[in-house]
Amino acid sequence: MKRTLLAEFTAREGAQDEVARLIGDYARKVREEPGNLAFDVYTKASNPRAYWIFEVYRDEDAFQTHLNAPYGGPFNAALTPLIEEDASVLTFLEPLGAHPPTRR
Repeated sequence: MKRTLLAEFTAREGAQDEVARLIGDYARKVREEPGNLAFDVYTKASNPRAYWIFEVYRDEDAFQTHLNAPYGGPFNAALTPLIEEDASVLTFLEPLGAHPPTRR
C-alpha cells in the first residue's frame, strides 16, 4: 500500500529565500528516489512562508528508504533553525475507503 503524507512548516520571517533554496535542492534528491511517486512543494496562497509538501511513496519500504537517505538528516538540521515549528508537522493520509465504515 502506498505511503502518503503531508509535511507542513512555516519559514521564519526573513528566512524565506534560504528555505526555498533548501527545499528545492531536497525535492530534487527525493524525486530521484526509486520509491518516490510524488514530492510536490506548495506555499499557502495567503501566507507564502507556509509550506505544504505532499509526498507519496510506493510502499512502506520505500518510505523507510527515504527516511534513511543520507541527505535527510543534513536537510532537517539546516531547516530546523529556519522554521517556526520545532520540526515539520507530518500528517499521514489514507485514501477514502481504506478502512471499512464504522457502524453506529
